[in-house]
Amino acid sequence: MNTTAIKILADKLNFPEGPAFAPDGSLWAVELKGGSLVRYKDRLLERVPVGGKPNGIAIDGQGMIWYCDAGQHSIRCLDAVTKKIQIIADEVEGEPLDEPNDLAFDRTGNLVFTCPGNSRKEPTGYACVLLKDGPVKKITTGKYFPNGLAFTADGRQLIIAETYRHRLWKGDWDGLTGEWTNARIWCDIGGPDGPGGPDGMAFDGVGDLYVAVFGTGEIRVVDPSGKVKGQIPLPGRNPTNCAFAPSERAGQDELGLVVTEAENGMLLNLPITYHS
Repeated sequence: MNTTAIKILADKLNFPEGPAFAPDGSLWAVELKGGSLVRYKDRLLERVPVGGKPNGIAIDGQGMIWYCDAGQHSIRCLDAVTKKIQIIADEVEGEPLDEPNDLAFDRTGNLVFTCPGNSRKEPTGYACVLLKDGPVKKITTGKYFPNGLAFTADGRQLIIAETYRHRLWKGDWDGLTGEWTNARIWCDIGGPDGPGGPDGMAFDGVGDLYVAVFGTGEIRVVDPSGKVKGQIPLPGRNPTNCAFAPSERAGQDELGLVVTEAENGMLLNLPITYHS
């Protein structure tokens, strides 16, 4: 793809992350170093100051904005109408959450999230599940910066990026018990020579996974077998996450694959539509 086909929806953002679409068609993201959530709709950008270090975003069916706060070591939820913030979870096994990073809902309403903490050089990162009707518990440990995550379309498998080993893990997901089993290295996706690697990701409707690879200036596309089938160059070295616009949205400009890019603080739109 030629980078001239990529549109800049917004720039001058302070380390944008975690794009996600709400039921009303609005696009949400965060400013990790700006302490804000941002809402993009009808070509207008609104900032919602929340403090801390907001990171990944997941939006439920009622339009509530769930996000990780690495600075305040918690999972929080913003009411998009009232702007009221609720702390959902801030500990696991009696200890504070270690800088939660990204999050996703499974098909039954459980919330899975990663906690990399300071695990770039030591395998101390982990991931958790907040059960819909239960507590927070760890689902995997011993990782070098666990980061982005995504469920397959049928909800039966979960992919987690291990950024500082440049690889993706894939395992079977049980929404009833909140267990991630048979986890194995699924894709050695590569990364930069220096810091960085696979970050946020999004599946398309045919099973290809689009992965923002921080430090490379690329979205890398992984096929259902775990093979990298393509690269999409971006106007910036540090993509952090991506999300496909829903096929039907209310009152929103036509968008395809939305990417957050941190080097230049951009919210990008790539003309790649979601096909089921």
